[in-house]
Amino acid sequence: MHIDIFTLFPAMFPGYLNESILKRAQEMGKLSVAVHNIRDYAQGKHRVTDEPPFGGGGGMVLKPEPIFAAVESLLINHQSDKYEDLRLMIKSPLILMSPQGRPFTQAIAQELAQQERLALLCGRYEGVDERVRQHLVTDEISIGDYVLTGGELAAMVVVDAVARLLPGALGAEGAADCDSHATGLLEGPHYTKPAVFREWAVPDVLRSGHAANIARWRREQALRRTWQRRPDLLLTAVLTETDKAYLAVLAEEEAGVLVEKGEDKS
Repeated sequence: MHIDIFTLFPAMFPGYLNESILKRAQEMGKLSVAVHNIRDYAQGKHRVTDEPPFGGGGGMVLKPEPIFAAVESLLINHQSDKYEDLRLMIKSPLILMSPQGRPFTQAIAQELAQQERLALLCGRYEGVDERVRQHLVTDEISIGDYVLTGGELAAMVVVDAVARLLPGALGAEGAADCDSHATGLLEGPHYTKPAVFREWAVPDVLRSGHAANIARWRREQALRRTWQRRPDLLLTAVLTETDKAYLAVLAEEEAGVLVEKGEDKS
């Protein structure tokens, strides 16, 4: 997979892209990332990339000309004097990182991981000129209901989440299949050596060597953690009859706790 990133601050990326799994994925040839400075495509002596918004108001808005020039130079198969729908001509999805975009999820990461090429556009200041949205970008993604100084951190999140899903990127095949959200549930707890730390012992089942019992324990722990922390995920998760039976046990446990605390509302 190849990812193009369009930004005003390219120096923000090398430190993260050149470490850990992302570095390994690039060294293995699974991933390539090109970071493009939007300012390089601005015109004039001072290469201005932002201006105050029409109609007044605080902040600055990224100008359309350098963004269009950068994308047209790198992602469009041919130049045209006509104002065609450029979104139909772009070689890859062009995603604007924006708090107004669709919420980023593991499912979207899996969707994007199927692409051979992606392009991410990092917003800044008050955002981009609306004509960029209307005539250039093909998608908008938000990593949460909050506002960042710019889209660079959000772009790194997307690159990371997508890259680790590329075949072989994590080393072991299928290593990402049991991550939180990969199965619709949160992942259960993990333990490593020592077997006993400050009198806190690793659960016996994990040291039993019994593969089926370990798999069932992990599934139950994933269900328990999801029940406790993100019960909303259980509404859409794919559950077996055994899973449903275990959730019924959790419901009984919770009801018993409420009764003990005098909080029974039945």
